[in-house]
Amino acid sequence: MKTINISQTLQALAQIQNMESGKVCVIRHGANGPFYNLQYRENGKPVSRYIPRDQVEDVIKNTANYKQFLGLVDDYAQQIIQRTRDDRTSGSKKKKHRRSADCKTKSCSN
Repeated sequence: MKTINISQTLQALAQIQNMESGKVCVIRHGANGPFYNLQYRENGKPVSRYIPRDQVEDVIKNTANYKQFLGLVDDYAQQIIQRTRDDRTSGSKKKKHRRSADCKTKSCSN
C-alpha cells in the first residue's frame, strides 16, 4: 500500500467522476462476438444487467474506478485511525500510580 497524506487521498477521491460496482462477464459468444453483462449485488441479492457492446469499455473503466475508490477510502480510514491513535498516545503520558503513605500494608488495595 502506498502511503500518501490525507489531503492527497481526498484529492484522488474527488478525481473519480464515474464508477460502478460489480464485474463485467462474458455471458456467451455469438457470431458477431461476445455478449456481456455486469454482475453485482443490490440489497444483498445478486443482479445481472446486460451491457451493449458499445458500452463495455466504459463499464470496465467504471468498475475499475470503483475498485480504486474502495482502496482510497480504506487508505483514508487507516490514516484517520492512525492519526487518532497517535493523538491519543502523544497527548496523554501514562500516569504512574502513587501509593499513599497510609496504604503501605498488604491489606490496602489500589
